[in-house]
Amino acid sequence: MELVDELLRQADAAHGHLCAGQILGVRMALLGLERLGIHDPRGADRKRLVTYVEIDRCATDAIGMVTGCRLGKRTLKFRDWGKMAATFVDLAAGSGVRVVAREDSRELARALYPHIELKSRQQILAYRELADAQLFTEKWVGVNVAPAELPGYKTERFPCSRCGEGVNFGRFRDVDSQRLCLSCARPELRYWTPEE
Repeated sequence: MELVDELLRQADAAHGHLCAGQILGVRMALLGLERLGIHDPRGADRKRLVTYVEIDRCATDAIGMVTGCRLGKRTLKFRDWGKMAATFVDLAAGSGVRVVAREDSRELARALYPHIELKSRQQILAYRELADAQLFTEKWVGVNVAPAELPGYKTERFPCSRCGEGVNFGRFRDVDSQRLCLSCARPELRYWTPEE
């Protein structure tokens, strides 16, 4: 438990507070790394690991902290599916394990600490001590990490024919004989609108 306590201290410092999601994230990452046999993800094993997270919540920060995977390193992949789940991929072995938080873990926390009124406090206490099988489901999965998604991948950079902004990693569409960035090719998918 000493390793978990130290990682929780680091997660708290990196994220700004300790919550049930941070605990789930730390434990989820430790379980994934254990299953893959990756013992030093931020050191000697760092080039072996890619992690896919499926939610943009507290657990994701903890998973990144434990694994050393980062968006900027191209080793942390975000899929906005709204699930408390992560898939840990060992590039060297070609294997992956998907770890998902169990829905009934909140009920287990409530049953374990019925005398505590705050659900968040129940969860913080319970998620530290419940067994992995009580917190998570896991399954081995195949993950095809495309070469363009790998860390260190290099590709041609070009300016969008419409807005002039530079585009990396083949994130373009050919439209009417023009090479356009994704936001110009599909403006309805933009998260922003220009103010004119």
